[in-house]
This record gives sequence, C-alpha cells and structure tokens, in this order.
Amino acid sequence: MMNNSFWEKLDQLINKSEIIIDRPIGSAHPKFPNLVYPCNYGYLKETSGSDGNEIDVWCGSCNTNKLTAVICTVDTLKKDCELKLLVNCNVEEIELILIFYNESEYMSAILIKRNS
Repeated sequence: MMNNSFWEKLDQLINKSEIIIDRPIGSAHPKFPNLVYPCNYGYLKETSGSDGNEIDVWCGSCNTNKLTAVICTVDTLKKDCELKLLVNCNVEEIELILIFYNESEYMSAILIKRNS
C-alpha cells in the first residue's frame, strides 16, 4: 500500500526548493567520463540527502512540474544508498535513468512509481 503522505511531503520539498541542474543532459560524470547523463541531473538547493549533500533530482522533458517517481540506488564504490527524485519524467526517460544506474559496475537501482 502506498502512503500518499510520502508523496505529498516530497511535493512540498520540491515546491519549496530551487532545482539546480549541475549536470545537463549529455554531460559526463566528473569522475567517470564514460557515464553520460541521459537527462538533466541536479539537486534541490538547501536540502539534505542521505549522503550529506543536497537531495538529488532528475528532470525530464514533461511540462507537468510533477514528481513522477523515486529511484533508490546502491553504490558499492561509495558504499552508500540514496533516494533520487524524478520530476517531469516520461516512461522513456525513466527507463534511460534506470539503465544509467543498472548498467554500472558499481551501482544498481530500483524504481518506485507514483500512482496517479
């Protein structure tokens, strides 16, 4: 059973925070140049994620300004797990983002879609 309060709280974070895109679509990861971002990637300014940095956000091309899903990632190289927010992402973009994580030697991810 999904908890609507979870999604509502995430909506509040997104609506009260500025999204900063620091890795635009097509750019390479600063430490791993073979990892190319399939969508715009950034963070919610003045927030705090599990890694001590801001909350990570993927931004897609839909013009809905809506939280589409979240991705839970595990990174064995960094030895961490994180929650990534997917905003305005369509089905194709979600698939590309999952491939970005799941084709990595060190990372893996699962998707939690928002109902509605």
